[in-house]
Amino acid sequence: MTYDPYNPKQPGDPYGQPYGQQPMYGQQPMYGGYGYQPPKPQTNAILALVLSLVGFATCGVTAIVGVVFGHIAMGRIKRGEEDGRGMALAGVIIGYVVIAGWLLYLAIVIIAIIAAANQGIR
Repeated sequence: MTYDPYNPKQPGDPYGQPYGQQPMYGQQPMYGGYGYQPPKPQTNAILALVLSLVGFATCGVTAIVGVVFGHIAMGRIKRGEEDGRGMALAGVIIGYVVIAGWLLYLAIVIIAIIAAANQGIR
């Protein structure tokens, strides 16, 4: 008697139970247990970081929106709805630094204009 590896029902099968058909490409096998967990989104964290960095070029306008998205992302991360804590934290920190930098620059420009106007009065 010869053994046919492609015939699952053979008397005296030397290898025990045969494996069965392998899943097609792209299909997940049906195993018991935990299964595949899809990655959590990082959309708000990415937006926070990108908008905060773009705030350098937009006089801090998008940095304000970046800080808002960063705080939204941090709240969702605490609830476990989202990943990307590092990006969200970086977006919040960079956003606050950009806003403070632009406000400081604006204050210096206003003080310089006032000082120049007062120089001409005397």
